[in-house]
Amino acid sequence: MLSVGAYEVGKSHYPFMIALHVSFFISLIGEVIIFERTISPWFFWFFLAFLLVQALRIWCLLSLGPFWNTKIIILPAAKVIKKGPYLFLRHPNYLVVCMEILLLPLMFQAYFTAICFTILNFIMLSVRIPIEEKALIEATNYSKAFNRKVSTSVSNDSSNEC
Repeated sequence: MLSVGAYEVGKSHYPFMIALHVSFFISLIGEVIIFERTISPWFFWFFLAFLLVQALRIWCLLSLGPFWNTKIIILPAAKVIKKGPYLFLRHPNYLVVCMEILLLPLMFQAYFTAICFTILNFIMLSVRIPIEEKALIEATNYSKAFNRKVSTSVSNDSSNEC
């Protein structure tokens, strides 16, 4: 996307997001090993929910196609994707991440990791989502697609796909 005029926003928080996700797995593995956590009696149901969440992730990826990215990459004048799970939610992939951060530890009774990283992830998303939405509002038809009120100084006309 960068080769066709897209640009990245939110670079300053991205290393913290990577650190959060890496720390999550370290915490999960550490908690299970150090505190000798065992598989939850509810493991089957948590695992089933986890599989459903992965189906939602695949739906997100297929819906966004080449526009899916872990970074916030904005293609100016693009028309935002409003199909698949994006018909129902503005950020379904973030829901996937939230559910993974909750379900994986619960499968192994790693409650400290589940609670701490759910909170840390919500803090990260409280930074990331406004940055992403502001950039989409300023450079795409995001306001029109999701019926968001925007300052009249922001142009939202477009015909490209994003």
